[in-house]
Amino acid sequence: MATTLKQVPPRIFRSEEELAALPASERIRWRLVQSGQRWHANDNIAAHVREGELAELKAEVQAKLQEVLQALVIDTESDHNTNETAKRVAKMYIDEVFRGRYQPMPSVTEFPNVERLNELMIVGPITVRSACSHHMCPIFGKVWIGILPNEHSNLIGLSKYARIADWVMSRPQIQEEAVTMLANELQDRVRPDGLAIVMEADHFCMHWRGVKDTDSAMVNSVMRGAFLKDANLRREFLSLLPRKQG
Repeated sequence: MATTLKQVPPRIFRSEEELAALPASERIRWRLVQSGQRWHANDNIAAHVREGELAELKAEVQAKLQEVLQALVIDTESDHNTNETAKRVAKMYIDEVFRGRYQPMPSVTEFPNVERLNELMIVGPITVRSACSHHMCPIFGKVWIGILPNEHSNLIGLSKYARIADWVMSRPQIQEEAVTMLANELQDRVRPDGLAIVMEADHFCMHWRGVKDTDSAMVNSVMRGAFLKDANLRREFLSLLPRKQG
């Protein structure tokens, strides 16, 4: 059976003058298409955003959100509570809750493992906040990271684990993919013999809508290297996590 290939938009040349006439979102999307990079909700697209364009993007988002409020039949002109809601939400999306899409990886200093440390270390719980890409509802959770370094591993400061986790989580996504993305970033940075991540989170798409179950939480994990092969190491890591009990 022949394999169906995904159609890739053709490369279209545009002059700088033509690009300048487009809205910021179209200019950014054009660069993404030309580079062949995807732009899913949980992808980082910072490399394709130029100086000043985030401010333009916020203005675009504000205008679209204003249309959403109008479609919801909300009188934002006379309602003092929603008069600037579109502006506030646009700023929140770009600068805060989804900033992991638009900002580059935070600066992280790496140090050589001079003392050749090779014992289990655990960082956490790290508080993380994200959003479900299905309904844009909040996700609040905790992340625990287990590292088994080797003599060739890079060591990073404890606060840097939190910065990387926040950068990865500040995007619309599903929890299963978020944990894998975090594992990929840490694996590339630290290069340990073993890497383990556990995330436990409350999903407001369950609390606020649908089944409206306020007690359910989701727990998932990624185990790599020694944590995947060594059951005793995996058991030690999991036994040390102070997860909340039902």
